[in-house]
Amino acid sequence: MTTLTQSALESYLWGAATILRGLVDAGDYKQFVFPLLFYKRLSDVWDEDYSDAMHESDGDVAYAQATANDRFVIPPGAHWPDVRAVAKAVGRALQNAMRSIEAANPGKLDGIFGDAPWTNKERLPDETLKNLLEHFSSETLSLTHVPEDELGNGYEFLIKKFADDSGHTAQEFYTNRTLVHLMVEMLDPQPGERIYDPTCGTGGMLISALAEVKRKGGEHRTLQLYGQERNHMTASIARMNLVLHGVEDSEIARGDTLAAPGFSEHDQLRSFDVVLANPPYSIKQWNREAWQSDPWGRNFLGTPPQGRADYAFFQHILRSMDPMTGRCAILFPHGVLFRKEEAELRRKLVEADLVDCVLGLGAGLFYNSPMEACVVFCRSRKPDDHRSKVLLIDAVNEVARERAMSFLRPEHQARIAGAYAAFTDVEGFSKVATLAEIAAQGHSLSIPLYVKRPAAVGVGEGGGQPATLQEAWQAWEASGREFWQQMDAVVDLLDGLVGEVSFTEQVKDNQE
Repeated sequence: MTTLTQSALESYLWGAATILRGLVDAGDYKQFVFPLLFYKRLSDVWDEDYSDAMHESDGDVAYAQATANDRFVIPPGAHWPDVRAVAKAVGRALQNAMRSIEAANPGKLDGIFGDAPWTNKERLPDETLKNLLEHFSSETLSLTHVPEDELGNGYEFLIKKFADDSGHTAQEFYTNRTLVHLMVEMLDPQPGERIYDPTCGTGGMLISALAEVKRKGGEHRTLQLYGQERNHMTASIARMNLVLHGVEDSEIARGDTLAAPGFSEHDQLRSFDVVLANPPYSIKQWNREAWQSDPWGRNFLGTPPQGRADYAFFQHILRSMDPMTGRCAILFPHGVLFRKEEAELRRKLVEADLVDCVLGLGAGLFYNSPMEACVVFCRSRKPDDHRSKVLLIDAVNEVARERAMSFLRPEHQARIAGAYAAFTDVEGFSKVATLAEIAAQGHSLSIPLYVKRPAAVGVGEGGGQPATLQEAWQAWEASGREFWQQMDAVVDLLDGLVGEVSFTEQVKDNQE
């Protein structure tokens, strides 16, 4: 049997979504397509294992069943052909088969198919479900026909396509993969390490860490991958994603990371070697009062304002890093670098000498958002030559844009990663600031305070040549960046105050 090409696989997967057009909102495709894809994969891999074992044992049925069940169990009546043969109440048959598989694989597949409304015939009449089953039946998703890497890439393709179609919710569902690759490359995960994402979404950052170790020839199967996600369906998708990528040692916890962290040992937060995160930006409805006496000791820098929980996630991540090997990369709005209401939190953070690098990014790297963002890299124990210093990188121009999509080209990633490895000053691009220099700036980490772009020389200025139009534009743009970043922070602050008032009124209403 020949391997399905990547383009053919992607066309096949997206074809399932097109069957749902007109019946299901684009944002809901994922809750139906992903479970069906996963179910078909499990069934086809089981069938392949069974067939191989039958051939190997000269037709020993008991041996073949035991061999196929060694990877995961599919109970009698719950195989894909069993559901495909059902003529009526197809949704009920699908739901029963999925629940049966979950129950037969406790600790491994329990709850993995999510809670899609398969029995809602108004949204999914039998005819539509039959069409979906027939569509998925048109290809065999065995390991021979579609190896783990290929199916994993196809799965990531679907995640991106669903993000493109789902509008404003895309950022929660999908983080630009070129940026994720850069974050992972700079953290340099090693075989055997524990990797954690406290707001993991569909698991893309964890998969990227796996891919980075594999790319460098390391034994990627020794990685231990952990994530937490509050959305039930998204957490299920993350689990499916990891299984389809061949990950054997992983755990995805469900729930609110701030309210109920999912990983602990001996009454303390579990620690990890690498933490990657794209936390929700500046959420307003969170339990600030509980944070003030956090039982996990995550408020060691202080309590963030009600209007934004960025530094709550920040402190959770720092507390989750291994005291010796821990390092993290967190995607944040620029405001965390300079907002005045978080000045005391930032002072303690800087003085603790945990921040290793602050990376400023270009605009448009997020779906439906022109905003610039930053990545903050921290280490529990910095190398000797990094101590009492912070590298600030202004990579606002290291971005490409095609067909309304911004992304980092390999050369952009290489320049940024190279600057981090060199940890030195590059005029107009990077600056190594001492903690004393940062203290002199009121502990602000706003990048334009440290990385100064060369000013264009105009006519008559020191005998220089006239500035070109491009140089003049770049100089004007550079001079205004810090102002507009600060203005963004003011708007953010006002928005936060409105959110805090709304939260207070909501609490009052609840008490009444």
